[in-house]
Amino acid sequence: MQQSSAGVSYFWHLPANASAHGLALDNHLKLNLWIAFSLLALLHVLLMVGLIARRRAIRPVHKLTLEYIPLIAFTALFGTLAFQAQRLWALERYTGADPGAMQVEVTGMQFAWYFRYPGADGTFGNTSLSLIAPGEGNPVGLDPKDSYGRDDIVSSQLVLPADHEVDLALRAVDVIHGFAIPELRLKQNAVPGQAVHVHFTPTAPGTYAILCTQVCGSGHYRMQATLRVLSQAEFDAWLSAEERKAHDAAVGAGR
Repeated sequence: MQQSSAGVSYFWHLPANASAHGLALDNHLKLNLWIAFSLLALLHVLLMVGLIARRRAIRPVHKLTLEYIPLIAFTALFGTLAFQAQRLWALERYTGADPGAMQVEVTGMQFAWYFRYPGADGTFGNTSLSLIAPGEGNPVGLDPKDSYGRDDIVSSQLVLPADHEVDLALRAVDVIHGFAIPELRLKQNAVPGQAVHVHFTPTAPGTYAILCTQVCGSGHYRMQATLRVLSQAEFDAWLSAEERKAHDAAVGAGR
């Protein structure tokens, strides 16, 4: 997929960043890799020093200097990195979305993604696994008897406004699916029987690939969808058109 205006990434072939939280994650990854590179270089320097010192019969270095001080330093270093990584993960995943975040439900099934919006009433209708019938136009199992579901919008594309926080509720119908959008630095498993929430803010209008990163069956290779990030005006126009379609479909079905 091509994106139109995502920020360019100059860091080892990472996809261009298109989310508000992506830069912090990229910087932390960069810090980890530079530290690993520096430690590798230091290891080779110490190895050479040790070989030279052994050949010259220099008195051995004290055990405290050789073992305990580096051990304490490495423990402190990796503890700090782990704490920072956990803080970044918690801020983006477990602190909860803003109350004004846009609500979208994502349903993964072999081998497709479907996206549901609550419609004009702002409330999702009830669904049932027994009612799921993609071939009959009901891929998420909407209950036709529930009035709240009459204006729900179900799409095979995820369409979002730029610079607006989004709260996704990830669900899976059959097996575990891995919902991932590389440009948004986003990856979270959808687990059967659970609603797993993840929130983020897309920042760059464009079109991006949605992938499944869990091997979910023989058709895993084709389980892809599209994310379209639009300006607010374009998104409002798209949403209005989809709401009219949902209304007309409900009227035609006599709901």
